[in-house]
Amino acid sequence: MPIRPTSLGEIAELLGRDVDGDADFVVRGVASLDDAGPGDLVFARSVKLAGALAESAAGAVIGPPDLDTGGRPAIRSPRPDLDFARAVARIAPAPRPAAGVHPSAVVAEDAEVDASASVGAHAVIGAGCSVGPRTVIHPHVVLYDGVRVGAECVLHAGCVLMYGVEIGDRVSIDPCATLGADGFGYALDEQGRPLKFPQIGRVVVDDDAEIGAGATIDRATLGATRIGRNAKVDNLCVVSHNCQVGDDVLMVALTGLGGSTVLGRGVVMMGQSATAGHLRVGAGAFVGGRAGIIEDVEAGSRVWGFPAVPERQWHRAVAALQRLPQALRRLRAVERQLGMRPSRDS
Repeated sequence: MPIRPTSLGEIAELLGRDVDGDADFVVRGVASLDDAGPGDLVFARSVKLAGALAESAAGAVIGPPDLDTGGRPAIRSPRPDLDFARAVARIAPAPRPAAGVHPSAVVAEDAEVDASASVGAHAVIGAGCSVGPRTVIHPHVVLYDGVRVGAECVLHAGCVLMYGVEIGDRVSIDPCATLGADGFGYALDEQGRPLKFPQIGRVVVDDDAEIGAGATIDRATLGATRIGRNAKVDNLCVVSHNCQVGDDVLMVALTGLGGSTVLGRGVVMMGQSATAGHLRVGAGAFVGGRAGIIEDVEAGSRVWGFPAVPERQWHRAVAALQRLPQALRRLRAVERQLGMRPSRDS
């Protein structure tokens, strides 16, 4: 993305920090330590990266207070990663298309699209929809009838919002995400055959949430599936019907939630983790990668593995597994000394 040339002093003022060195240094790009050039701003998360910074061609750095910058102008920060993210958001804003509706878009006569919104090529906005101020609808987005999208949202190409989905303000939805598809709900009939249970609920996404590419969020059977304020749902995640994802939750790629799962505020679900249905994961809990949740998880706890167990227990089990070959060798040696015939399992 294009960078808006900005002096290091201006960036420091934005962040509420001081500049160590030349405040007039003009930042013309942002980069990693390995790829940076003389006009680039980088960040070093800790003093352990001083060696990498010394070998970098970067012109300026955001780093911790005790970092050796090698004479480069620097912004000293207790949270270099956070301040760097804020700086990049200001000097490299995402491109924004002009307001208005593309001639190839299809917009229902009774749909309400704010004049400051942008609707891209071949987008479809159904009957009874509303699109708020400064929202961007990229090409090939489809809004089924009755969808409500708030202000300053960004809906990227190819995403689909089905009947009655409600989106708050400043929500970002990445390409090909689908919100409001039917949940996987069936009842067995008298012959034991699956009969579809009508899915007539909604999906509600609160302010400042982000939905990743290819993610699916199913409508509720009854009521609403909800994604909380500032929740971040990564690429290819699955949120089943009637789930309640709390505020500030992080769901990393390929995470799946069984129906009616409740995630409390600030829960972290690492990649490929999953829950069975009708479970509750308490506020602030951490679920490790590939963990399988089959019972409720207490608030603030950390669990790993399948079935998921407390973190320290999981680490002990993994350590024991690494020692298993050595233990088997010792067992065979003892069996030979005793004149026993080694078992097949050993």
